[in-house]
Amino acid sequence: MELDEKKYLYLLILLPILACIFFFNMYWKRKKQREFGDLELVKKLTPEHSVFKPFLKLGVILLALATLILGLVNPKIGTKMETVKREGIDIVFAVDVSKSMLAEDVAPSRLEKSKQLVSQIVNQLGNDRIGIVAYAGSAFPVLPITTDYSVAKMFLQSMSPGMVSSQGTSLDEAIKLSATYFDEKSKTSKLLILISDGEDHSEGAEAAAEEANKLGMKIITIGVGTEKGATIPLKKNGVVDSFQRDNNNEIVITKLNQEGLKAIAKATKGGYVYGGNTKEVLDYVKNALDNIQKTEFEATQMADFQSQFQWFIGIAFVLLFIDLFLLERKTNWIKELNLFNEKK
Repeated sequence: MELDEKKYLYLLILLPILACIFFFNMYWKRKKQREFGDLELVKKLTPEHSVFKPFLKLGVILLALATLILGLVNPKIGTKMETVKREGIDIVFAVDVSKSMLAEDVAPSRLEKSKQLVSQIVNQLGNDRIGIVAYAGSAFPVLPITTDYSVAKMFLQSMSPGMVSSQGTSLDEAIKLSATYFDEKSKTSKLLILISDGEDHSEGAEAAAEEANKLGMKIITIGVGTEKGATIPLKKNGVVDSFQRDNNNEIVITKLNQEGLKAIAKATKGGYVYGGNTKEVLDYVKNALDNIQKTEFEATQMADFQSQFQWFIGIAFVLLFIDLFLLERKTNWIKELNLFNEKK
């Protein structure tokens, strides 16, 4: 169970306040009756007045108010975990978050373009499971294999160069870490979508790709950037403060290396696509997914919460309707029973 609007729970404090007002009013009335004369005489003058009915009306009104407040809170129940059979593949997105991805030769920047591409690819997926890896000079696990696409997009948007301490671009580390996301014993098809500008500052990317191929992985590489290249702006509060420089204090020009990305994809009989045109990327990935064998696997999903406010609002109105017919005078058939041993 979950409460949709918890802030309305504070209204429950009205219940003891109303009860206190009622009892104070009853005390005041009794005091005035004593001042007027003998209580037994007052009772004889108002023989139809019920001692019990005011308390019954109070209970009904308080109960109606309580259920009305619970209706505003909107409890949601009926949720359960259920295992659903799904058919798809396992996909890991490895996103380059090195400083070179801050270059703006692709709008709004290489990194933001990469996030947009991943988000659009996820939008067209069906029953596939996905995971996310970030990498620069080293690789970092962002999200394990999951079927929750909304959570994946949330983690995706938080990715930045600051999440990986060592800078540079180590494609082999990205491939090796991504391989650990897959179950070697599983027959589910395994796909790595690696997005980068291809500037690899390590050795062994192709060797890592060949090892991945032995594990049954296929790699699609997406190149982001331009071969002409661009500077790497360093911003403070959204404003360019300076540009990235090398050890010789020269401004760094970062360029797209398509050949390196093509070689990695070729090693696993995968494919390469340039990421400059979103539609071309989506069409390419969709076509690749259509040609990959889908496997049936189990995925645990949570059913939607069901709002229950209408029941509480309905009960509140029924109680208020009943209260309209509860008069403070005695009810004839109850009076005959004499449940409270009142003198007739």
